[in-house]
Amino acid sequence: MSNNNKLRSSSKLAALVIAASIAFAPLASPATTYASVNAGSLTQTQQYQTFLSTKYQIDVNTQITKGQYIQYVADLLPGDATSSSFTFTDVAATDDEYSAVVELNEKGIISGSTVAAKQQLQPWVAAIIAVRASGLQELALTYTTEKTNAALNKIGSDSTKWAPHVAQELAVAIDNALVPEQYLKELSQKTGASAELINSLLGQIVTFNGQYKQYLGNSQDAGIVAELIAAYNSSDIIQVNDLQAIVDTALEKDIITGYNFKDSRYDANFVDEYALTYGHSDLKHAIQLIGLLRSEGIEAKVQFEPKTSAFIYLKEWGEPVQSDSYQVKQITNGNYVAYSKEFDLKLEFTSIADKVKFQNIILDYAKKDADDEQGLIYASWWQPLYHSNTEIADYESISNNTISLGNYYAQTFSLNEEVEEIVAGMKQVDAKVNVETNQFWVNKAFFNYLGGKDYK
Repeated sequence: MSNNNKLRSSSKLAALVIAASIAFAPLASPATTYASVNAGSLTQTQQYQTFLSTKYQIDVNTQITKGQYIQYVADLLPGDATSSSFTFTDVAATDDEYSAVVELNEKGIISGSTVAAKQQLQPWVAAIIAVRASGLQELALTYTTEKTNAALNKIGSDSTKWAPHVAQELAVAIDNALVPEQYLKELSQKTGASAELINSLLGQIVTFNGQYKQYLGNSQDAGIVAELIAAYNSSDIIQVNDLQAIVDTALEKDIITGYNFKDSRYDANFVDEYALTYGHSDLKHAIQLIGLLRSEGIEAKVQFEPKTSAFIYLKEWGEPVQSDSYQVKQITNGNYVAYSKEFDLKLEFTSIADKVKFQNIILDYAKKDADDEQGLIYASWWQPLYHSNTEIADYESISNNTISLGNYYAQTFSLNEEVEEIVAGMKQVDAKVNVETNQFWVNKAFFNYLGGKDYK
């Protein structure tokens, strides 16, 4: 029952907007008590808590029962229970926990006819369920007595004090940091599992199932530039024939003036409240942007999301020069559809205050206001595009219209009042197409450009 995202878009008045598309993608907004706290001061467990609350509406602030924990684990795993024929001695088919208990039974995470769903969750029970939900059962079976004892020694125990399979699974939980060092002492206690331990285990389950945040590193990391260069060099122009047939036709008919292709497998999955998206086409600009953030004392997680921008290249502009990062296709009126290799940098800041501060940094050092302006980072644009999925002061609301096919999607940005016209136009191209629209918030320079008010 994982969640997730999809596409984005461009607008009618945004003629070449996507060509110059400059995106900086936001993340989802936290609904926990930590939402307004400086994330840089949060522990990993507290960051997990914010993520779980935002993405899955799971809020653990006190000790819970085993049944509640089973429900949370089921919420984090893909798929649902497929049978209603399971019977348990202490969980009825009408109980809230029933479908989750069945699901975890079907997945081999729990077993037996007695669940003890109403009992307080014990730390060691939470840990071995996390091991299984993280897909580490086979690893546990490789543990020898010697290796198991070496791990259990960290909690003042050994394999003789546990059932063999439990000892192995606890050892795996310890060695693989499913139970962080600060919570190890709980495994040998008979009290209920703390909220902190539960949040940490649930966060690890999300991580081991590939549903947590995805990013290159932190803006302050020594190796972040090398990671960014490698990501850029390994990206290519995205071509999706079935989607292109729709959006290229929409381009030719002037329904839209540009679009982006993206691949959801690169989605950062950050927390929106703390995140922005910034788009560009130049690697040197991206490298200098990271340096600019460092010089301003801004720390942020950084993800590189490959993007291809498509727009109409007019024949009167002359014969286009093609390359690995820029290709064209001629259309019936003699113009071309141009495809340009670009990218979105997604940033998750350590505080909302830093997210707000980002705009001033861009306006001072990465927005062009004159042809000969000095003191800007390389290849700064007249209309830098950075946007947030959550409302933010001094940004303007626009819409993203997207269509998807598998993990690929095409997105086109528009003014909010243009959405109906764009959706209707897409339906004229392909009556079966499903256009998803969502509002988000962009910087004013791009908003003005999108509306045709000011190319600067």
